[in-house]
Amino acid sequence: MNPNRSVSVDKIVVHMGVGEAGDKLVNAEQIISEITGNTPVRSVAKQTLPAFGIRKGAPMSCRVTLRGNTAEKFLESSFKIVENKINSRAFDKEGNFSFGIEEHTDYPGQSYDPKIGIYGLDVTVVLRRNGTRIAKRHIQQKKLPLKQRVTVDDAKSFLRDRYNVEVQ
Repeated sequence: MNPNRSVSVDKIVVHMGVGEAGDKLVNAEQIISEITGNTPVRSVAKQTLPAFGIRKGAPMSCRVTLRGNTAEKFLESSFKIVENKINSRAFDKEGNFSFGIEEHTDYPGQSYDPKIGIYGLDVTVVLRRNGTRIAKRHIQQKKLPLKQRVTVDDAKSFLRDRYNVEVQ
């Protein structure tokens, strides 16, 4: 098989939205850094919603981007939590997919603390093939050919073969 046709994990974005700044956001940052081993980055609100007490520019959530071996290990442990099952509606047209984890306490090493509570998190996985740099490079940028793009069927077969994940 051509090595440029093989699908791999480009990056994983782990997102934890809490809806407000303060102690909740600090706790979420601490939890996400313990789970992933990386330092989280805060995300801010894009617009003001007075009905919910949200103002533009206020910190609302935190996220971490994982790449390489840490991404692979995190994905394996996350699939164990969701019992190796992904809904078919979780995929977009480029073959990327997302799924949620309801409780952070499902990860190894995490326990319930009544002072902190229970937080859920979102896991977004971006897949790619080798040779996609031609669409992102600065000099001689080209369109990515259709055969080089990851499709939904490619992503499903990748998950089935590599991680033994069942797509429902």
